Parts: sequence; C-alpha cells; structure tokens
Amino acid sequence: MTANSVNPRDYEAPAQLLAGHNVLVTGAGAGIGKAAAQTYAAYGATVILLGRTNNKLEAIYDSIEQADHPLPIIIELDMLTAARPDYLALSDNIAAELGCLHGLLHNAGILGERTPIQNADPQQWLDVMQVNVNAQMLLTQAMLPLMFEAERASIIFTSSGVGRRGRAYWGAYGVSKFATEGLMQTLAEELENTSQVRVNSLNPGRTRTAMRAAAYPAEDPATLPTAEDIMPAYLYLMGDDSIGVNGQALTAQ
Repeated sequence: MTANSVNPRDYEAPAQLLAGHNVLVTGAGAGIGKAAAQTYAAYGATVILLGRTNNKLEAIYDSIEQADHPLPIIIELDMLTAARPDYLALSDNIAAELGCLHGLLHNAGILGERTPIQNADPQQWLDVMQVNVNAQMLLTQAMLPLMFEAERASIIFTSSGVGRRGRAYWGAYGVSKFATEGLMQTLAEELENTSQVRVNSLNPGRTRTAMRAAAYPAEDPATLPTAEDIMPAYLYLMGDDSIGVNGQALTAQ
C-alpha cells in the first residue's frame, strides 16, 4: 500500500482530468454527493447519479446538462431496502449503457441516533449498518467486474473521524465507519497485486451538510467549509494522478 507526495487537500486538477471516465456516486442527491457529482461532471466524467429521491437527482441532472457537461444517468435506489439482485441489475444496466466503470464514490450514509450503546434502538442500529456497510459491500461486489473492464479505476469509501478513533455516543454511525475502514483496507490489499483498481477512504471532515447539522444542531453552519470547498481531495483520488495510492485513510481538509 503506497502513497505519493501529492497533498490531496491542495490538489489542482487539470481541466479534463476525468474525460472519458464513468463514475458512480451514491447519495448523489444532496450534500457532498451532489457536489462530487457536479464536480466530476465538470471535469469530463459521465456520472451515474444514485440516490433514493428522484426529484433531487433530476435537479442535479438538469444542472449538469445546463452546464454543457457530459449527460449523467439517474438511478433511483434506496440502499436501505435494496438487495443483491438490485445491485446485479444495476451492474447489467451500466454494462449495457457504458461498458465499464472507472470510479465509485461511496457517499451515501445515514447518521442514526446519537446515544449510549446501552440505549441504542436495535432496528436503528441495523438500519445504519445496512446503509453504511452492508450496502457498500453489495454494491462494490456488483461493480468490481465493470471496474476490471476499465484500464484503471478508483473506489473511494467515505470515512469519518469517529471511524478512526472511537468516540462516546456516536453509536452505530461510528462503528459503521470503523467497519468501512476495515472493508477498505481488506479490499485494497486483495486488489493490490491483482488488478488496476485502487481503493482508499476519505474523511471529509467538518463540512456544511444536513447530516452535520443533525449531529451538531448548535453549530453555526456558516463557520464550516462547503462541500464544494473540499472537492480537490475527491478529484485527486478519482483521477489518474492518484494511481499508486492504495489502502490509504486520507482526509479532505
């Protein structure tokens, strides 16, 4: 597992960094997923917008079309209820329409309740694990054959500070992010010498999103960077300048 000398936070992407790339973004309807989808499109990618709210995805589609970037593809899918056949069908559809996949950004996630583990609601716990961990595994498993068809490809898992050092009252969300780091490390090592797919995690840090507001309701969002502010790291890991970077736990700010 290696890293090069580029600081992802200061990365300056060339204009056509992702030209000819097909990139799938989960949770693309809002927040970091929306910013990433629009940014990837602006740098030349054909973006697959995956989310559970179709009108949000349509609005992002329209913004990308109006900016004269490559037309994206909308996939409406609820990762809480989706099962293996849904992900395999998605893989078949992408294969038929695009042929291969160059990038996968795992951005979708749910916060769940912030409470002591002894008080955690079992169903909420299972729901967080389903969206934040199990669905990511199922989607990755379904997408890997398409990524093997690409000359080179990148998988980015979204991490968190509470998934790198345990913190009280973060419950299922914190534990799910520890699991995400484990999934990233395991997959990165499995693929390191057998394919052209690199796998890393990225902690966005304190960012002005709805999830952040739910976790810290007393915080002034105006004091936080926007999702657009942290896109250099997302571009770096998705583009070819990060070839050779594999198995790394990086931060966006």
